Amino acid sequence: MSWPIWSCEVSEFDWEYSDQESCLLLDGEVEVKSEFETVRFSAGDYVVFPKGLKCRWKVAKPVRKHYSFN
Repeated sequence: MSWPIWSCEVSEFDWEYSDQESCLLLDGEVEVKSEFETVRFSAGDYVVFPKGLKCRWKVAKPVRKHYSFN
């Protein structure tokens, strides 16, 4: 895949998406909590975050992911 790779150690932080992001998790486990729902995903999952989403990331296992902003 030609998309860039982003990585993050175990941590917890707030995030807001200024553009839609598509990503494929290569390693790790994450819980993303928004005002409306909590979603958990891990290695092998493909996820699309909508533009304008405000959420809290909880990285349970170190993450590496391919990503692309649309």
